Amino acid sequence: MSGSISPWPVVKTGSSEHPIKTLQFLLRARGHSVVVDGVFGPKTEAAVQAFQARQGLTADGIVGPRTWSALVLEVKDGSQGDAVRGVQEEFQFRNLSGDPSNGPQVDGIFGPVTNAAVRGFQQALSLDIPSVKVDGIVGPVTWQALVSSMLSF
Repeated sequence: MSGSISPWPVVKTGSSEHPIKTLQFLLRARGHSVVVDGVFGPKTEAAVQAFQARQGLTADGIVGPRTWSALVLEVKDGSQGDAVRGVQEEFQFRNLSGDPSNGPQVDGIFGPVTNAAVRGFQQALSLDIPSVKVDGIVGPVTWQALVSSMLSF
């Protein structure tokens, strides 16, 4: 790492794999009915465009820094729902064990296991980026680090 948070990824129609499932969970958290399948297809694009239009952003269906910043929701211990599933999906993406039962399960409940994973992630980030707070709260900085694949191998 270079001592700063990696930039938000740019994703659009045709993108697949990481971080599309997280995008889809965040769209669901914002009230859009999309299937979480990891494929940025026409329905995901339509949901992105609708979200962008509602936020006063350019409704081009391309998810870049401004759209990600508007899309993410703060989640923390006790939070529930699709935004929490997005955080948990990020930890499953980083799970190199091949065993999906390791780490936070994608259940939408921000409990002790998710809290510990978030704090561990923030602690690891803070070693190179001292401004990162180890507070267990997934706000804009932690979201950006997660979605931009920081600390992924």
